Parts: sequence; structure tokens; C-alpha cells
Amino acid sequence: MPSLDDLTRPPGRPPRILYGGDWNPEQWPEDTWTADLELMRRAGVTTVTLGVFSWARLEPEPGAREFGWLDRLMDLTHAHGVDVVLATPTSSPPPWLGHRHPETLPRDEDGRTEWWGSRQHFAPASPVYRRYAAALTEDLAARYKDHPALVMWHINNEYCTHDWGDEAARAFRTWLQRRHGTLDALNTAWGTDFWGQRYGSWAEVLPPRRAHYLRNPSHVLDFRRFTSDQLLECYRAERDIVRKHTPHLPVTTNFMPFWSGQDGWAWAAEEDVVSVDVYPDPAEPRAGAHENALVADLTRAEAGGHPWMVMEQAAGAVNWRPVNRPKPEGLNRLWTLQAVARGADAVHFFQWRASRQGAEKFHSGMLGHSGPEGRAFRETVRTGADLARLGPRTAGSRLPAGGVAVLHDWHSWWAQRHEGALAAHLDQGDLIRAWHRALWDAGLPTAFAHPHHDLTAHPLVVVPHLYLLDDTAIGNLERYAAGGGRLVCGFFTGVADQDDRVRPGGVDARLRALLGIDRIDEWWPLAPGERADCGTFHGSLWSEELVPAPGAETLASYRGGELDGRPAVLRHGRTRYLSTLPGPDALRALLTGAAAEAGVHPVLPGLPPDVEAVRRGDLLFLLHHGREPVTVPVPGRHRDLLTGTTVDDTLTLDRFGAAVLEEHP
Repeated sequence: MPSLDDLTRPPGRPPRILYGGDWNPEQWPEDTWTADLELMRRAGVTTVTLGVFSWARLEPEPGAREFGWLDRLMDLTHAHGVDVVLATPTSSPPPWLGHRHPETLPRDEDGRTEWWGSRQHFAPASPVYRRYAAALTEDLAARYKDHPALVMWHINNEYCTHDWGDEAARAFRTWLQRRHGTLDALNTAWGTDFWGQRYGSWAEVLPPRRAHYLRNPSHVLDFRRFTSDQLLECYRAERDIVRKHTPHLPVTTNFMPFWSGQDGWAWAAEEDVVSVDVYPDPAEPRAGAHENALVADLTRAEAGGHPWMVMEQAAGAVNWRPVNRPKPEGLNRLWTLQAVARGADAVHFFQWRASRQGAEKFHSGMLGHSGPEGRAFRETVRTGADLARLGPRTAGSRLPAGGVAVLHDWHSWWAQRHEGALAAHLDQGDLIRAWHRALWDAGLPTAFAHPHHDLTAHPLVVVPHLYLLDDTAIGNLERYAAGGGRLVCGFFTGVADQDDRVRPGGVDARLRALLGIDRIDEWWPLAPGERADCGTFHGSLWSEELVPAPGAETLASYRGGELDGRPAVLRHGRTRYLSTLPGPDALRALLTGAAAEAGVHPVLPGLPPDVEAVRRGDLLFLLHHGREPVTVPVPGRHRDLLTGTTVDDTLTLDRFGAAVLEEHP
């Protein structure tokens, strides 16, 4: 896959990091457009995303086309040297579509219609919705395919629609027939003899709508798979249209990180550029910095290690938390540089100019309500200057391969979240955050991987929690360990197969043999706030009545209670198994020890606690997530690309400070 810069840079232009955001000038009088573009040039903006929510403007009634305003906008943008990421506006159909064709509106689990008046109000399986969306996309692509401002396509926006209506039911049955073939196979896969749920005809099969009691978890799992696939079909249909007209331009759509509705691995394979929206909470800067790093590592992995794009982040406050804090001064710049350090070749915001009306009028903009003199815009200008300095040295470069791989799979997450679980508060996403946070706090280079991926480049693989593992995944872990890889595995992993059928023995026998487990007699989930004494640390969330296999070494045992003396942490050859969630310090120590045995060490040892070090290409990024100045040891002589100054052996970083160092003779 070419780099993002290769895909979007015209011949003769030096490498750059794309910088900009959603621009919605249709919300403003045309006499503001030129002023906006002049401010963009002042801020170093290279690209804007246009048209995300413009369907009603472009097609004010069925079949009509109003492109004049967009023509003027595209020409004006190009005249000011700003490139365009052009969106298909299909995430927000115009009111007339739902009014004339109510079958295009989604329904919730209770059968209630979700009406227009917000966004994402479309039924993905509706042929009528798809027909209108394709027609507008076709005309949009045909009209602007040769426009010199156009450098990328952005399809729809944040695909997140769920639909349990009749259109979904029809498409779901077709999807199930392709997946399972026959009703007998479906009944076997779903275990429908339980509670007498056996289906006698395809017409009886519906989406898992509201039920009197617990719904069939295999049914729910397949519906989540279907929903991801239906949305992906919508994306592919529009992508293929724009590709037909502009085969030389990249196409993307923006993910929401760790949102459980999309199989990110499957979706990323269909994109030319993987892009993501990321909104850490600025009320907790260090926790937000970790969330930023987590999303970056996952998105980079989805992109196959290639550069990726931040499609949306906030310049300040958002408007959807219970309390929406602005970003303290310097934090927006720091988190932008953090994304670049971890592989982003483009950083965009929602949005360029803060809206005066509508549901998101209190969502920040690069140009805030305080105008060009406000702090938000001053920081926008400073960040743009930084990215302009870094672009020629950074764009297209990659992070070193190897390090620690964190395994993650959306199908396991979907299965784990069923209604009849042993612990409602157990969540794969939370466990991934805890384990990744331990690795991040330790300064260890980290990436994500799918359980089917080739893992041989990673000396250490960690599995925070994968309730569902299919045979291919288990075989892959066996081969990895047999080839000398080191594995650390968390609890309640390998319990179910691809149909959410519990494995014989409760955990797959091959995985038990690999991890040194003879059997698990009982799972003992812990209540929120409950702690298990494990001697040198306390565990939370989970514990297990575990019998070790011969040759397995107990590294920590439970003390007191029903599990007194039972193993909490096992070591078996090059594998470790954690039957509870250790506290943050203990988890970091366990993972750091396993990493050291595997030959994986921090990017830069001896750092102060609030400083993050990341290598990208031949550059070293140092990012300070604290508020007090710190001195950082950087042996040797370096040059800071952000300031042009020479650094000898030590460097002082101020509050939310950053440096990007290259070796200097």
C-alpha cells in the first residue's frame, strides 16, 4: 500500500502532513468563504473535507441537482491552495427521502422508527436508500473527477447505523443463507433446541428484536456480524462508484475507535487510507494521552503498518459528555504530535469553524467562537507550523516493526457481550485498555494484531481477553509458541468457538495445553470493587478455580476465600496465564518482565513518568504529558526539528511540551 503522502501529493510538491478539518461553509453566508480560506492559509491548513452533510443542499428534491454552490466552493478552495477531501453526503439523507419512502428509515429493537431530524437515519439494507445514495454519488464523482482541488474521497461518515426493521430482516435472512446454507445448519450453529427455538422456515427468522427474556447469543452474534457487513456493502457500493471515475485517488471512511459495531480488520482491508475519529477526554490529560496512543496503535495495525489519518479530533471541547471541558493550552498541539509520532500522515479536526446553530454548536472548532484572536485559533496556527516543519522528514515514514503485539478481534468482543454472561461488567474493550495502558506506561513499543495474523515478527504476544477463538486462531497461537514466541494470556480466553458454542472442558484443550492448565473447575467473577488477594498484588474483575498441568509453575496464588492456594498466575515454558486482572503496577511489572525475557525494551530507558518516547523512521519523538517542566536524558547530540536547536545529552520539556529529534553530528 502506498503512503498517504504518495497518494495525495501532486508531482513536484514536497512531502507533507495533511492538516485541516471538516469545513461546512453551506452553514455560512458566501461572503465568509474567502475570509475562511485566508485564515486557513495563515494556519497552514493543507486540506479540508467538504460535503459531509450536504445531501439536502445537493438534492433539494428527488432527482434535482444543485451543484452551483459546490462548484464555486471547489474553485475558490483551489485558488487559495487548499486541497479537498470530498465526502459523499449519504450519512444524513434529506427529510424528503424518509417522508416519501418511510422504508428507508431504521427501526430500533422495539420496532420504533428512527425519524429524520438528526443524522444516520437510514436503513442500510433498504434498496431505495441505496439507489438514491448511488445516484447522487455517481453524479458527484462524474462532476468533480477532474477538479484540480480533489485529492481524496471520504465515503459517508462514521458508519454506525443499526436497524432491526423489515428491510433488515429480509437482508438478514439472505446473509444467513449465504453463511450457513441450510436451516438445519443454522439451527445447529445457533443451538436452537435450547428453549425450543428451532426454526422451520426462513420466514420465521428475524433480527434479534426485543424479547421477553434473554435472547439467543449465537443469533445476536450473527446479527452483529450481519450489521457490520451490511454497512460495509454500503461503503463498497459508493467506493466503487468514485473509483470508477477517479481510480488514481484514495478512498476512505472514518472509523470510530473501539466502537463495537464494525469489524475494523475487515473494513480496513477495503480502504486505500485507514482513517479514524479520536476524542480523548481533556479533563484527564494523561488518560487521554493513553487513549490517543491506543487508538493510534490500533489504526496503524489496521493500516498494515502504513501511515494513516486522523479524520476527526476536537480542537477544544466536545458537546456530548456530561461535562465538556476544553483542552488546556498546549494539549491540542501535543496530542496532534502524538498521532504523528505513532504513524499519522494526516491530522484533521471536526471542524474548521465552530457552528452557531444546530446540535453541535458547542463543539469546538479550529476557528472557535472567539474568532481569529482566540486561543483555539492561535494554537491552530502553531500546530500547523509544527506539522509543516515535520512533513518533509516524516511523511511516509513508518514505525519500527516488531515489539509487543496485542491481539484483538471484534467477533470475540461481540460474543463476549451477550446478555447471559457471568459478569455484566466484563468487557473486552476495558481489558484491552488496561493491558495496553500497562505497556504504554512501561514505554514498550506496541502494535495490535488479529488472531489470524502472522505473529512471527513480534517477540511477545499478549492476549488481554479473547472469549471467542476459532480453530484457525488457536492453531496460529500454537505455531507461534512452537516457533519460539512468548505469550501472555488473560483469563476467560478460548472459551467459545466461532458460533459461540462453549468448548469441551470450558476452555479449548489445545489452549490449555499451551498455557499449562489441566482444567478450570469454576470461573469466579468478582463484583465491582471486589479484590482478590494474590500475595504480592490484588486482582480484580475475575478469578478462577484453576488446576495447573504438570510442569506449570505457579507465580502467584490466591490467599484466603474459596480459592485459597489456587494459582492466580501460571508460567509454562514461554507462556504466562493470568486468571485475574492485576492492579496497574502489578500488571505493568508482569508484562515488563515478559517483554524483557523476549528482548523487548523501552524505546528510551530512564524517562520521567509523564514523558512518552516514540521512534518513527529515524526520528525520536518526545512527548511530555505533565504540567511541570521535566529534564529528559537523551544521550548524544541531536537537533530538534520543531525549534532548530541542538540538544546535547539532556532536554528540558515544559508543560505539554514536545521535541522531535534527529541525530546531529
